[in-house]
Amino acid sequence: MKKVFYLNTCDTCRKILAKFNLKGWELREIKKEPLTKDELEAMYKKTKSYEALFSKKSTQIKLRDLDAKTLQENDFKDLLLDHYTFLKRPVFITDNEIFVGNDKKNLEALREFFAANE
Repeated sequence: MKKVFYLNTCDTCRKILAKFNLKGWELREIKKEPLTKDELEAMYKKTKSYEALFSKKSTQIKLRDLDAKTLQENDFKDLLLDHYTFLKRPVFITDNEIFVGNDKKNLEALREFFAANE
């Protein structure tokens, strides 16, 4: 399995995707085709945390008047399944690895992954 979950309207996602050769990867635009429960479970198995997959920058947090500091794992899970903007993006997932989000450490790990697998 080689999948990338991203948002087409996200400039950061587009820039990151453009950096890598994604031939052979399934590209999933999460607004058009939201995350399924099975896909979320597959991500959870690799991260061991729904919070690690959750974007605390989602505009939905303010719109729903949520306090991200008080949310529990089940809350993160339910919200991730409820609305696409709660997923930290992009998410690159393979049979063995997962790369979540756009922080510097994750992007470096992703570069190393692609360099080792070309």
